[in-house]
Amino acid sequence: MTESAAGRLLVAGPGLLDPNFYRAVVLILEHGEDGAVGVTLNRPLDVQAAEHVPAWHKLLAAPMVVYSGGPVQREIAVGVARRPIPEGLDPEWHPVLGEVGLVDLTVEPEELGGVTAARVFSGYAGWGPDQLEWELSEPTSWFVVDAEIADVFSDEPAGLWRQVLARQEGHLSWFADYPLDPATN
Repeated sequence: MTESAAGRLLVAGPGLLDPNFYRAVVLILEHGEDGAVGVTLNRPLDVQAAEHVPAWHKLLAAPMVVYSGGPVQREIAVGVARRPIPEGLDPEWHPVLGEVGLVDLTVEPEELGGVTAARVFSGYAGWGPDQLEWELSEPTSWFVVDAEIADVFSDEPAGLWRQVLARQEGHLSWFADYPLDPATN
């Protein structure tokens, strides 16, 4: 296994044509010997999140919809929130990226204390043991880049792929302007 990508972004390269991941930006939540799990940050659905998690309504980041987290187990809800890093162990909080972590959406947000933003995802993206490493060995599949907290709660998810690539250094930033159809370039 290569270095863990947990807390980082997988940005789909232009050669990744799988419709589940075409121009996707995936926050990796866990990555280890057993595989990897993440949520797709730029796939908002036309489903109001407050209808499914009413207790979290006031904390949902705009746009306040459910996001397609990935093609795996779309019937489950995955919660990601921002809150101050708790002191000591907190079984309801699983840190991912600084103040961003996984939360149990069945818990009242007041019980967690200090939550300032939340997102709800339908399902997740998952890779079995060594599957992500194999995909990363393909030069046009995924780019692994540093995540920013603002990426997780972007109010313009449709532009996130381009935005994340544009801030990269060197040749990687060139992909931000990659046309939808290279034949029209």
